[in-house]
Amino acid sequence: MTKLSVNINKIATLRNSRGGNEPNVVRFAQDVQRFGAEGVTIHPRPDERHIRYQDAYDLKPEVYTEYNIEGNPIDKFVEMVLELKPTQVTLVPDAVDAITSNAGWDTIKHKGFLIETILEFKNNGIRTSIFIDPVLKQIEGAKETGTDRIELYTEAYANQYSLGNEKAIEPYAACAELASELGLGVNAGHDLSLDNIRFFKENIPSLLEVSIGHALISESLYLGAENVIQMYLQKLK
Repeated sequence: MTKLSVNINKIATLRNSRGGNEPNVVRFAQDVQRFGAEGVTIHPRPDERHIRYQDAYDLKPEVYTEYNIEGNPIDKFVEMVLELKPTQVTLVPDAVDAITSNAGWDTIKHKGFLIETILEFKNNGIRTSIFIDPVLKQIEGAKETGTDRIELYTEAYANQYSLGNEKAIEPYAACAELASELGLGVNAGHDLSLDNIRFFKENIPSLLEVSIGHALISESLYLGAENVIQMYLQKLK
């Protein structure tokens, strides 16, 4: 069964819109684990417009499943990850002003930087993953960086699937197959939802983990978080 990690950034966005501490991100992380999620994901950005760096520290003792911290490995981010030692760090090449993640790594162009960064995390016992577009040569490049896993950037799949184009899964299936042959674990995330997750999972049998935030939180407004998490778990079986 593919693990479900819930990205709780949107809970922090809602909290920050009014100040104070409601909704409480720590309590929400506790709840999603109690509801059956196998992981909690956060993605702090330099301007802390949603998850704050302090949140990452507050969450550490409360996440007893898998703790996944995503982000661009700037110095402040690297220092935090090395101090907290989460289960997994997912490297994302975000621009400072990016509203949300919008591209994967060029593992060929940034090979040296990724090798150095990943080695530091792995030497500290932290599993590493690289956010990556579904391009075969980038998967091959990822292998050379020493990463443990890749996270397939699924926005293109989600957009095309919503238009009825099931062939959009093909590059993802090919990349997942190559990654498995190369000994890389396969994660996925971005715009995955209750509408498209089952088809994705059925065509990526090696899928180890999905990280879902925006869609899951939005669906929870109508259906309730506990119910939505159970629905995802059923579709991921």
